Amino acid sequence: MLVAAAGLGLLIGLIVGSLGGGGAILALPVLVYVLDQPIGPASTASLVVVAVAAGIGAGALAARRQVCWRLALTFSAPAAAGALLGALANTAVSPRVLVLSFVPVMLGAAIATWARAGMAEPDVERACPQPRTDRIVVAGVSVGLLTGFFGVGGGFLIVPVLTLWMDAGFRRAVATSLVIITLTGSAALVSHLLAGATISADVTAALALPTALGAAGGALVSARLPQALLGRVFAVVVASLACLLLLDVLALGGPPGS
Repeated sequence: MLVAAAGLGLLIGLIVGSLGGGGAILALPVLVYVLDQPIGPASTASLVVVAVAAGIGAGALAARRQVCWRLALTFSAPAAAGALLGALANTAVSPRVLVLSFVPVMLGAAIATWARAGMAEPDVERACPQPRTDRIVVAGVSVGLLTGFFGVGGGFLIVPVLTLWMDAGFRRAVATSLVIITLTGSAALVSHLLAGATISADVTAALALPTALGAAGGALVSARLPQALLGRVFAVVVASLACLLLLDVLALGGPPGS
C-alpha cells in the first residue's frame, strides 16, 4: 500500500511541477482509496501534500524568474479569505455530498485542462500581464472557496484563469499558479485545523515526501516536456477518476467512512 502511494505521489508531484496544479484533485482519492483515510482527514491531508509540492515547484521556477509576483500576491489574499469560508462549509456536509459535489468540479477541470493544452508554448520571455485588480479579486475569492471546501490546491482552475482571463503566458501561469497554491493551500490548511480537523502524520508524510520529489523533478524538466500531451493525459486521468468516484458513491456505497 505504501509502495503504491509512493509511486502515485511521484506522479502527482510530476503533474504539479510541470502543469502548475492538479495535485490535490488526485491526492484526495489516493488518500481515501489507497491509504484508507476518512474523507474529512483526507481533504485536510491533501492540502499538506499539495502545499509542500507546490512550494518545491514554485521555488524551482522562481529561480528562473518565471513567477508574476504582483499577480500571485494580489490573487492569494482574496483566495485565502475564500478558503476560510470554504473550510467552514466543509464541516457542514456529509462525505457523500462532498464527493458528489467534487465530481463536476473534476470534470470541469478535465475540460479546462484539455482546452488549455493546445495553448502550451515556450513563453518564458513573455511579460507578466497587468489585469485590473477587481478581476483578480473575483477570481481569487472563487478559487479560494473551492480550495477550502474541497481541500484542493486550486491549480486546475488557477492556470486556466491566468491564461484565458488574464492573458498570462502558459509558462508564467504555471509558475505563478504554484506560488498561489502554496499560499492559499497553507491558508486553507490552517482554516481546516482551526475548525478542528485532524490528520495522520505518518500517512500524510508517506504521500507528501514522494510528491515533493516528483514536483522538483517536474519543475526541472517541464521546459523539455511536451506540455500539450501532458495536459491532455491529465485531463483524461481526471475525467476517468471522476467517473469512478461517481460509480463508487452511487453504486458501491462509498466513500469509506461515509
